[in-house]
Amino acid sequence: MSTAAIPFPDRKSFGSDNHARVHPSIMSAVTEANSGDALPYGADRWTTAASSELKRLSGAQGEVYLVLNGTGANVLGLSLLLGRHEAVICAESAHINTDECGAPEQILGSKLLTVPAPDGKLTPALIASRLGGRGDEHFPQPAVVCLTQATEFGTCYSLDELAAIHEFCADNGLRVYLDGARLANAAAYLGCDLAAIARHADVLSFGGTKNGAMGVEALVVMSPSDAVSAAYLRKQQMQLVSKMRYLGAQLDALLRDDLWLRNARNSNAMAARLAAGLAPIPGVEVVYPVQADAVFARLSPEHIAALQKEWTFHVWDEDASVVRWMAAFDTQESDVDEFLTSIAATAS
Repeated sequence: MSTAAIPFPDRKSFGSDNHARVHPSIMSAVTEANSGDALPYGADRWTTAASSELKRLSGAQGEVYLVLNGTGANVLGLSLLLGRHEAVICAESAHINTDECGAPEQILGSKLLTVPAPDGKLTPALIASRLGGRGDEHFPQPAVVCLTQATEFGTCYSLDELAAIHEFCADNGLRVYLDGARLANAAAYLGCDLAAIARHADVLSFGGTKNGAMGVEALVVMSPSDAVSAAYLRKQQMQLVSKMRYLGAQLDALLRDDLWLRNARNSNAMAARLAAGLAPIPGVEVVYPVQADAVFARLSPEHIAALQKEWTFHVWDEDASVVRWMAAFDTQESDVDEFLTSIAATAS
């Protein structure tokens, strides 16, 4: 996404949950951690507390590793499950395929076997379609299935869907990696705890940056056997932070008193409010189920152009005239209502 300045700083951006400020509790936690000395590389009390709590919430028997960003988490997570000749099955829309500048393929040397998934979600049948060539030395060998929860289209796998995929993968010798950059939003939508989702993955990420943090993601390794090389690979992949306490403080504050869940519930609720408010506006069509913090809508190019004179958001698919409107942890009802008024006013 563009790094240009937001053109309407006095109005809430609907461009991305990445545009949002840092939650005050998390900013305060970072400031409080900035006192005196602390041991580096994760041997501090904040990282220890946050990692222990995330292990408890996810039910992980392995370890938790803090990293700087989502791409770093995805590359590290996949590297724990892949051999040099093995490949990753993922949806065409997956972040690892569309928004990471080829990092998994460049850094890991592992081919991505993409599958068209109209709603962003894989199924056992779609995964099976990429299993041809197994046992043939001329083909990369499928070894890992990468799921995104919530997906890039704002849809969420149900627990039954995750269970079916996990069972299929186990029966077919495949491991499961779950990209959880918006895992909190999925848990909020499903009304379940983290463990209910995490049990269907071998390794998963837990996103903080899109949910009120300044910049921290966590990699959760469910089994100790998959964590054997994780510390070394994190260092090798340049994701080991010396002053780790500042990452640990963010995650510790996010996990405390379910702030992560309250933030996600708000962003989901504001997306749902926006979607509901679009119903009476002519010429606006919501194109995917609104289950997390994103609303994808189709409207005319002229309508888009008029609206972008006043508001910040992204055109997701220019050919299809589809936009993406994102809510965030700090989006308020008044922000949504003001945006809806502008959408209606520019609809003619």
